[in-house]
Amino acid sequence: MRSVEAGIRAKVEKFIFGTDDEDLEAVVGKILEERHMSLSIAESCTGGLIAHLLTNVPGSSKYFDRGVVAYSNLAKTDILNVQESDLRKYGAVSSRVAEAMADGIRRTSGSSIGLSTTGIAGPSGGTKEKPVGLVWIGYANASTVISREFQFGNDRLRTKERAAYAALELVRRQVLGIS
Repeated sequence: MRSVEAGIRAKVEKFIFGTDDEDLEAVVGKILEERHMSLSIAESCTGGLIAHLLTNVPGSSKYFDRGVVAYSNLAKTDILNVQESDLRKYGAVSSRVAEAMADGIRRTSGSSIGLSTTGIAGPSGGTKEKPVGLVWIGYANASTVISREFQFGNDRLRTKERAAYAALELVRRQVLGIS
């Protein structure tokens, strides 16, 4: 049986974050703690869910600095220093704004990593260009600012949950250098 597991692991290792009862938020926390890194989060469409998941883990204060729910454009500009011109040109749900949010919370907090979510959870608010379920996740550290686009469907709660876990997975992969 171990040889079967080893064979599977060899092919899909980068997709496996834990074993048995390990959950992603605890694994991410352990990785950050081991590397003496801190994380701050700017959430829009996830409404604080990522912060909730992380703070459910005992000892999370060792690596989790702060979470901001910047739901309005005003909050994005006031708290995270997102440029109004970027909001007008690209819209709140965009790669550019997700990256600015992540970098803004990282710089404001002084954390090693900034993470952000911005999207259209639905059930309304979507357009042909930006449909319901569209989420951009931003990640920033001292040398890298990136974003990833996701489409999670039209169920509001599932979109929020999927976005929260996709954001944590992005942190895991970036810190571990997994593409």
